[in-house]
Amino acid sequence: MKMNIGIRAHDIENRPLEELVEEISSKGLTSVQLALAKSLDYVNTGLGSLSPGFAHQVGQAFRKKEVQIAVLGCYFNMIHPDQTERKKGIERFKEHIRFARDFGCSIVATETGNVNAEISYTVENFNEKPFIEVVESVKELVLEAEKFGVIVGVEAGVNHPIYSPKTMKRLLDEVNSNNLQVILDPVNLLTAETYQQQEEIVQEAFDLFGDRIVILHAKDFVIENGTLKFAPVGQGLLNYDFVLKLIKAKKPMINILMEDTREPFIDGSIDFLKEKYQQA
Repeated sequence: MKMNIGIRAHDIENRPLEELVEEISSKGLTSVQLALAKSLDYVNTGLGSLSPGFAHQVGQAFRKKEVQIAVLGCYFNMIHPDQTERKKGIERFKEHIRFARDFGCSIVATETGNVNAEISYTVENFNEKPFIEVVESVKELVLEAEKFGVIVGVEAGVNHPIYSPKTMKRLLDEVNSNNLQVILDPVNLLTAETYQQQEEIVQEAFDLFGDRIVILHAKDFVIENGTLKFAPVGQGLLNYDFVLKLIKAKKPMINILMEDTREPFIDGSIDFLKEKYQQA
């Protein structure tokens, strides 16, 4: 079975839509995570701007080259301390949900935010109050998604209130809807202190909610001066043999979307993933 490798579209240098799609397709990539504001920054994609016509035109450009828009990225701070900003983010996400089908896409995705306006590491995220606020926001998004037959994809990360496999499982249980699914990014679950237990952490994620994983984000990491830094795929310490063995067995042909992998590393990272997948 062939591997299904894609990329975040904004990890490719910005250019007009057709040229962007051409570049992605020419590398043999089969899917993208598309963040409209980042990749199509020359058109108005702000709140209230989307329409079926716009979505169809963008979707058509990708379909012509047989590239799937696997995910619409609409990452925002769903527990933003400023209620106006929070509301704006929620409404923008809902707008993406409403037009997802016109893009030919079934997943709209985000992480779970931060107690501060800026997303950065703070243990305050791990308190009960932020978790409860995340549940409220996700429930509101999922309610909209249920109306339109769309999936809300949520990604955990150590800088967020949903920061571990256990908190993700708890969120899934609290929201209790199949319109909520998981985007798994193994590197986002690791810190400089825990990366040596990476296999254990990834295994726990698969044990707790393997059936709910709809996308795998692929990036890598290095440890520099005691901090974890992202790296292009294949250039770091993530145990891809372990991750891809689980993926191949549990989720054949899942979209594996590279992120934080830019030129000149993209082609090498694709080859690396293909080789590791074959061996898995």
